[in-house]
Amino acid sequence: MIRASLLTLILAAAPALSQDVSNSGMVRKCDDATRADTIAEPWEENTATYSDGAIRIARLDFTEPAAAAVKLLVLSPPRDELGLRQCRVVSLSDGMGFYDIDFARREASYDPQRGLTISMPARQYLPESDQGGDDGWFQLYITINQQSGEITTQGFK
Repeated sequence: MIRASLLTLILAAAPALSQDVSNSGMVRKCDDATRADTIAEPWEENTATYSDGAIRIARLDFTEPAAAAVKLLVLSPPRDELGLRQCRVVSLSDGMGFYDIDFARREASYDPQRGLTISMPARQYLPESDQGGDDGWFQLYITINQQSGEITTQGFK
């Protein structure tokens, strides 16, 4: 009875604790449009490795469209028959990137059941922010499971 009451209380408070951001991220396979010249400069400030170098992420800047030009590159296990890591691109929605990602403020944690989770502030362009409304910033979470190869995203304000 106490457990059920506690669970009900936690679930009722959850919306107040965090708001799920719609379209918080989409993970796609890399394609020919994912070029090395889109890695944001300077490279040493916009790339990072984890898990003894097995996972690499990089902030990409495609320049256009200006309101959705930033994406995140993820190279991670499992490796293919040539020993190459899988290559994925995280964007806000189908083909459209983020307005910005604060790569310098990223944090990482590891859970053996889920994998490596990297979080960082990300921003979607909102026209109302020009009029003093919501600025579009939210916390983006990317979870990389090296065993299964699954990469998932979630975003919360």
